[in-house]
Amino acid sequence: MAQINPYIHFNGNAEEAFTFYKSVFGGEFAMVVRFKDMPSDPNHPIDENEANKIMHIALPIGKSDVLMASDTPASMGKHNENETRSKISISAESKAEADKLFNGLSEGGTVEMPLADSPWGSYFGMFRDKFGIEWMIDFDPQYKGESS
Repeated sequence: MAQINPYIHFNGNAEEAFTFYKSVFGGEFAMVVRFKDMPSDPNHPIDENEANKIMHIALPIGKSDVLMASDTPASMGKHNENETRSKISISAESKAEADKLFNGLSEGGTVEMPLADSPWGSYFGMFRDKFGIEWMIDFDPQYKGESS
């Protein structure tokens, strides 16, 4: 079956963000590649101010998901950190896990909808983390076999 693995672009703080995400999710980075690690290309030289920035980082989450990211070089412009076109949705395996993820990831961010029992039957909340990334946390006991 196909997998969906979110890929996030940052304005130079991907390493800080992923260190934070790792502190919440646990685990180890599967890959960390910096721009300086790439073969040099005389037509597209790496700015020395960006050599240590993240070209690619991957954090395995759960059994088969991977959260990935990179910094966008300044020459390509900045990302709008207040964009609201997409959210990363996490389906927790328990109410306790939903609480842990919501409380950890939303620290320093802005809660849009507190984590609570929803009218549609799941335990649900939304927030924007301190890096501007939007998240939805959901635990649906109907699909996990646990009562809330």
